[in-house]
Amino acid sequence: MAKRKRAPGGQQGEAPPDLRHLRRETRTALELAVVALAPAEIMDRLAVAAGFLEALSELPTDTVPVVALVPGVVARTKEGLDRWRTWQGEYLQRKIPRG
Repeated sequence: MAKRKRAPGGQQGEAPPDLRHLRRETRTALELAVVALAPAEIMDRLAVAAGFLEALSELPTDTVPVVALVPGVVARTKEGLDRWRTWQGEYLQRKIPRG
């Protein structure tokens, strides 16, 4: 495995905390969407976002691809999460009885 270039602040190729959190949140949402049999469009958006975040997390944070892609990936991820939350609230909450 190639050594990663040290990113500013002493982190060695690690994504900033907000991207790590977004990656975890997206992976969890994708898992829940799969279990809930959410529409394919929602699962596809979450899967693409999770894949991009995973790939970007493997690269040094100061590389051109990471710097160029992160803003768009973050926007796409937030949109996918918003669609998931909307579907979850509108569809799943009606299906799950409240005690």
